Amino acid sequence: MKGYKYIARDSSGQRKEGFKESPSSNDLLGWLREQGFTPISVCEITLDVPKKHQMSLRRRIKSAEAAALCWQLTTMLEGGVAVPSALEAISEDVENPHLRDVLRQVLEKMNKGETFSGSVSKFPEVFNQLSCAMILAGETGGNLPEILRRLAEHFDGRDKLTRKVKGAMFYPIFVLVFIVLIVIFIMAFIIPRFRVIFAQIGSKLPAFTRGFMGFYDILHDNLLYIIGGAVLIVVSVIVASKTKKGHHFFSRLILGNPVFGGIVKQAFISTFCKTMSTLVTAGVSVLDVFDILSGMTNNDIIKSSITRARECLVGGLSISLSMAAVDFFPNMVIRMIRVGEESGSLSAVLERTSDHYERKVDSAITAMTSLLEPIMIVTVGAIVLVVVLALYLPIFTMSDMG
Repeated sequence: MKGYKYIARDSSGQRKEGFKESPSSNDLLGWLREQGFTPISVCEITLDVPKKHQMSLRRRIKSAEAAALCWQLTTMLEGGVAVPSALEAISEDVENPHLRDVLRQVLEKMNKGETFSGSVSKFPEVFNQLSCAMILAGETGGNLPEILRRLAEHFDGRDKLTRKVKGAMFYPIFVLVFIVLIVIFIMAFIIPRFRVIFAQIGSKLPAFTRGFMGFYDILHDNLLYIIGGAVLIVVSVIVASKTKKGHHFFSRLILGNPVFGGIVKQAFISTFCKTMSTLVTAGVSVLDVFDILSGMTNNDIIKSSITRARECLVGGLSISLSMAAVDFFPNMVIRMIRVGEESGSLSAVLERTSDHYERKVDSAITAMTSLLEPIMIVTVGAIVLVVVLALYLPIFTMSDMG
């Protein structure tokens, strides 16, 4: 039922206004005529979207939003609500304008006779290959609420893991930026004032101070070139990463990085096992599982490894042997999958393996953070010590001479 505001006139010509729920505007017009009114206008009542959400249409759908959508659908379907009615109710409360629009378009397609899985497959920017495959499996198997529950848990876990990895990568960048800001502050506000003092003193400066001031002059005189060079390097890296060879090079560089490489690989292994477990439980074929998994990463090295493993599967090898043949997956993962294949409990084994690697990611991030904190303290302390020695050494020398 929809809400409508109507304006009409009665038999005496007096204006009447009111609100009424009705399946459609035509039904409301018929009701008004039955009451002896002459309709003037009928307008559907719509909820106003807050202005802050009208300012920009966000097209990107976060894992947290996808998880929330799946949880809402699960709750409503388990409560006996049909999929179209659930989508209509959820679309009214969704904050992301693009997601709200997509849900309404999915609802329109379902009202025209399309299936839920067929409708969502038209919007890959919101419902990725994983979501479409699981929804199709849920419809086919008649257990859509349970499949949506597992999908919601998957998105929740992926969002949690992604935030951990991003936080781990952000911390070193924060440390570097913090140090650069300290250096800029010292160069812009402290050293120029001491230079005036040194000029007034007029005596010969100690060698350490002269060397420090010479380094400062080099940085100061070539500041524009340094900034320009840094910008050029950043732009070159971005442009190079867009090319095929450049993207492959940076993919290998990231995995080979002694700080981030292990965390990135372990995080993907955790996601790989969790996703495979979810898809296998939903009844998706193994070949389709590897197709979906290859699309879940932008790293060329990882994508190539999964693609080659799939080719081995097509050639008749088991899952564990196919993964062992590509020389990317850790031995523990391969052995666990072999145990799952032999015991018929592949999904449960993959779930436990995913939890193990997620704990490894947590440990690696904790260790990296614990290591970077003293490094930052020592680095900042060393910079401050050099500056203090260089700037105050002439004053100490004059005091000794006096």
